[in-house]
Amino acid sequence: MAFALDPRVSTEGAFIAVCGLALTTHQLFRRLETYSIAVHLLLLTIPPLVGAGFLSFTLSPISAFFASLALFYSTLLTSVVLYRLSPFHPLARYPGPLPCKLTKFWMARIGLNGDQHTYMKELHDLYGDVVRTGPNELSFRDPSILSAMLGPSGVPKGPLMVGRVRTTTNLPLPGIMDTAVHHERRKPWSRAFSAAALKEYEPRVSNRANQLIEVLERQKGEVTLGVYINYFAYDFMCDMAYGGGSELMRDGDKDGIWDTMGAGSPPATFIGHVPWFGMYAARLPFMSRHGKRMGVHCREFTLRRLQRGSERKDVFHYLSNEDLPDRAPPPEIQLVSDGILAIIAGADTTSSGLTSLFFCLATHPEAYKRLQAEVDQFYPPGDNPCDPKHYRDMHYLTAVINETLRLYPPVPTGTQRQVPHRGQGVMLGSNYVPPGTALYLPPWSLHRDPRNFAPFTEGFWPERWLLATGRAPASEKAGMDFVHNDAAFLPFSHGPANCVGRPMAMQEMRAVACAVVQKFEVRLRAGWDPSAYEEGFKDFFMTRRPALPVTLHPRF
Repeated sequence: MAFALDPRVSTEGAFIAVCGLALTTHQLFRRLETYSIAVHLLLLTIPPLVGAGFLSFTLSPISAFFASLALFYSTLLTSVVLYRLSPFHPLARYPGPLPCKLTKFWMARIGLNGDQHTYMKELHDLYGDVVRTGPNELSFRDPSILSAMLGPSGVPKGPLMVGRVRTTTNLPLPGIMDTAVHHERRKPWSRAFSAAALKEYEPRVSNRANQLIEVLERQKGEVTLGVYINYFAYDFMCDMAYGGGSELMRDGDKDGIWDTMGAGSPPATFIGHVPWFGMYAARLPFMSRHGKRMGVHCREFTLRRLQRGSERKDVFHYLSNEDLPDRAPPPEIQLVSDGILAIIAGADTTSSGLTSLFFCLATHPEAYKRLQAEVDQFYPPGDNPCDPKHYRDMHYLTAVINETLRLYPPVPTGTQRQVPHRGQGVMLGSNYVPPGTALYLPPWSLHRDPRNFAPFTEGFWPERWLLATGRAPASEKAGMDFVHNDAAFLPFSHGPANCVGRPMAMQEMRAVACAVVQKFEVRLRAGWDPSAYEEGFKDFFMTRRPALPVTLHPRF
């Protein structure tokens, strides 16, 4: 009867009720952090409908419906904005740009352009070593927190991969957030990249590297070296993942597979920043067609490999437990996921490192000559430079590779971690990080910090690695402010969740570098601006690089 007696009070009460529902919904979203579309719809539709019921006592049903929607969503949005900017937010004390504090869509937009690595460095240069890069996200530029964040008792993986693969189930190895599950899933990968397994792969590394040299020898005039390196890396990883099946070096990318990998990276990067949005994007054909095509491609490879069995030991041999006869193979969907990971992560890491290596050498002729002299010393003409017997003693080769990876790490922003929602916060150095906070420790920012590497922090100077290891006279650093912090060098991450394929990538890079330097003088195409390389070096979790136009001059 109160509604009938006092319409003014009943309307005010209904408005208050709708606002209360909106505030309650905000708190539920904060605590649930769910990726379920059904839960999203429930929380975003039921409360305003209930509010419309309250308002219908004094308004027409249609007016009550639209008034409730407008009031509910405006209150919800206002509550979110005020909370994220308020001094009561758990991350309020950490500096950062206003758009980052408000929404992760800001970083998603940066990521869509491939510029997140350079943007994060700019933020660190402006705000310091700890920056708030999202409403619930921090980026650190502090190598002292390495063990606390990435070590055996460190912070678990974050939800970035949930958005990229658009599912919370069957996550690839880098996206598994449960540390115990990650440990179990990593075991076959560790067997696949053990020292004994790498020894078995040596002939295939040599065969593919020599094939690359043969392909390059047939080229005339200008050569887009980066393209052929991409093809080499993809062919080799197909050998490793499936026992063969790809011949891009021989036939070219007639099916557009490498282009598919590249085209799918920007949208995947975008939704990696807003994982919940990935659940919706998965239902949009234009957002998921590249990933679906890659999935179909790898599923075909997986089925053929399963039917064929183990003709020789490859990575799939271990991933499918063929080395453990008493253990059943994993489900097909897991093998397909692992195959996609091997191809994309394995091929891109190597091709990124090698393309950057030859760019650095081509722009630094003295370094090229010094490396060439070392190659000639250990592998004179006629010797197979892909035989790894001397790699351990080639210190300048190691220095060149390390310096390349310092300047152009294959995963420039690094992988995401997240303090679990249910549990205690963590201390990273002197900074308390509350539950639910996502974290980054971007290699690009660490590697280009003069407090970690100096002098020539932004330049290519392999000699720093020789000086740091005592393989060059100490007199060479006399008079300079020499700084070398190995703890800040993270091209393959760190700890038990680091890049499991690192030994394989290093073996490939050494083989191809030695083979090309032994056979050719590599020079940038006349008139090509070297600054275009770094400007075109994009970070999409995998990198996109300029194709590197060069001319090749056979040495003999």
